[in-house]
Amino acid sequence: MAEIINLRMARKAKARATAQATADANRAKHGRTKAERQAAEREEEARARLLDGARRERDEGE
Repeated sequence: MAEIINLRMARKAKARATAQATADANRAKHGRTKAERQAAEREEEARARLLDGARRERDEGE
């Protein structure tokens, strides 16, 4: 004879598994460590300084 299961519990378990898979995918897609975020921020600041340093000054008459 087949095993009797509670459909409500099975449905909730499936929903939990789906939610966990979605959370794992989002963590892989969006999650960065603090060191990675800080490195990206330093890189962006260095890029901005380089751009500002290469900018030509405008005269008042222009």
